[in-house]
Amino acid sequence: MSFQNTDGVRYFQFASLGATVTHAIFTRLGGISEGPYAELNVGATVGDEPSRVEENLSRSFSALGLPRNSLFDSWLVHGTHVLIATAPRPPEWARPPQADIVMTNRPEVTLFMRFADCVPMVYFDPVKKAVALAHAGWRGTLQGVALNALEAMKANYNSRAEDLLVGIGPAISVEKYEVGPDVAAEVRKIFGYETENLLPRTNGQFHFDLVGVNRRMLEQAGVKQIELSNLCTATDTNDWFSHRASGGKTGRFGALIALK
Repeated sequence: MSFQNTDGVRYFQFASLGATVTHAIFTRLGGISEGPYAELNVGATVGDEPSRVEENLSRSFSALGLPRNSLFDSWLVHGTHVLIATAPRPPEWARPPQADIVMTNRPEVTLFMRFADCVPMVYFDPVKKAVALAHAGWRGTLQGVALNALEAMKANYNSRAEDLLVGIGPAISVEKYEVGPDVAAEVRKIFGYETENLLPRTNGQFHFDLVGVNRRMLEQAGVKQIELSNLCTATDTNDWFSHRASGGKTGRFGALIALK
């Protein structure tokens, strides 16, 4: 894994994906937004000026040498719905369609999602030449969004778990992610006896290991090649937007992937 900088835009890339696909998880550095959205906010619904968000998107795509009009994104709703992108999102669509998983096997499409503590998961099948992005907050995690992405790649592209390369990007760490008894109860319903490691207590408060749960689900489903960024959005706020660390008013950082 490594950080890159292109024209002031700083982004993270997974070593395991290397030069096989175009991908990046963008930090908050290199854009024109101000205040709580500084600098590279790509979230259009958080209160930032639309013109600045659009410029930040353009800078993100330019940093990777991708055309801005190749974008296919989704409106994240903390679920497990899948969208199959066979072309970029039409400009006449006022807002993206709802889904927390997007995938494609078309090189003219760039998949794009936005984050601020939830878990970004980047999937690449080098055999069938297909890619996917998934967004996992606690609700999506417990509903199995990581597995839904895997199953959808199997169904649509005949992907095999053992062939996939999966990168799990910057997200809130277990140390920073304190949850209430309602979330803890939902975790127990699904994982039962395994919850001790997934719900450690600090000073009597539950903490939920979002990254660890998603990694475990993928491993149990047969994915052998998983790379972790080991970056915490709520700790490294110079690099990342964090909903939890900011108290709720902040921007969104972007993640993208495209076939070459």
